[in-house]
Amino acid sequence: MVGDMDGAKKIRTLSGGVNQSGLRNHNERLLLSTLQRHADLPGSDLARMANLSPQTVSVILRKLENDGLLARGTPVRGKVGKPSVPMNLAADGVYSIGLKVGRRSADLVLMDFLGNIRKQLRTSYRYPMPDTVLGFLETGLRELSGGMSKDKLSRVCGIGIAAPFEIWNWHVPIGAPADEFLSWKNIDFCEEVAQFSNLPVYIVNDATAACRAEHVYGRGKEFIDYAYFFVGSFIGGGIVLNHTVFEGHQGNAGAFGTLRSTDANGSSRQLIDTASLYLLEEKLANEGLDPGLLWNQPQNWDEISQFVDPWIDQTAKELAKASISACSVIDFEAVLVDGAFPTAIRQALVKRMRAHLTTLDTRGLILPRIEQGSVGENARAIGAACGPVFSQFLLNTHSGLSAT
Repeated sequence: MVGDMDGAKKIRTLSGGVNQSGLRNHNERLLLSTLQRHADLPGSDLARMANLSPQTVSVILRKLENDGLLARGTPVRGKVGKPSVPMNLAADGVYSIGLKVGRRSADLVLMDFLGNIRKQLRTSYRYPMPDTVLGFLETGLRELSGGMSKDKLSRVCGIGIAAPFEIWNWHVPIGAPADEFLSWKNIDFCEEVAQFSNLPVYIVNDATAACRAEHVYGRGKEFIDYAYFFVGSFIGGGIVLNHTVFEGHQGNAGAFGTLRSTDANGSSRQLIDTASLYLLEEKLANEGLDPGLLWNQPQNWDEISQFVDPWIDQTAKELAKASISACSVIDFEAVLVDGAFPTAIRQALVKRMRAHLTTLDTRGLILPRIEQGSVGENARAIGAACGPVFSQFLLNTHSGLSAT
């Protein structure tokens, strides 16, 4: 059944823990993950949800609080016995850096343990080149760390980098010289960053990073399994299975941009060629308009609505077909859609997807809910910053991140 944004939002619970003393690291991650997912829980509730003894939970919470990772909430009175003290993640307990490498711009964020962006930097370019992106990261790290105390600096746990899969293969639609752009093929981010930072580096596909951001900080908490589409310069996606962002054997699961489609002439194409923002960018350029306004912040596309509306309809039609294709492989509970565009565009896109879905041949399938994502344009940078945090503090069963 096609859903809407007005339904009740139920947060699913995580799996249980173990009481054996040798696995406390797992249990610490489980409690931190449970608090990240639900927030403001007393030890008694944590013990019940994690299937751990109250004594085990008490010891772990005390350690995590002493380490500065947890903060006590206001005691809740009114019941028999001692007041209940809710625990939560300490915002200043952990910081991470997230870098999104985009086709037209790069974003660098400093994120705290609660997912709040404390600082953000952006640079734009005609097309990304390694020296430009790495130079932006090096100078940006100095700027982001400026003014931070020694203790806060010690709590920066790493750098996550979200970049397109095999970026060197996309020189034609980006408009970059093929010989220059091929230099990306030999770039090792970990080695390059090690020349100016000793922080561990975690690499993830940009669309998978966006999916992770939605799963952790957006509407992903409502669903067990779902497909996720992120519409940027090029469309990409991600997959969530059993509460976990599944990255695949080579970190490229959910590469929905490669799904087969057809263009206006009936020729076989990929979804990336029929449902990406670069198509709208090209249309504006052909009409003599500055396509850069698509990426200006804050975003406002009102003045180009005559070109945006046809693009929305075409993209919605292609995404509806792609959703059916994805759900024919895995019986997804929902399909979530987000992108690098204003909220009103996302709303219109999802509404038209639902309408197009009713016109398709869906024999043998149970229709998924088509829902809006909620993180928005910053999803890739936030998802990148999640990499170091998950690797070191939270549960992430299907991790495909690489680290130094």
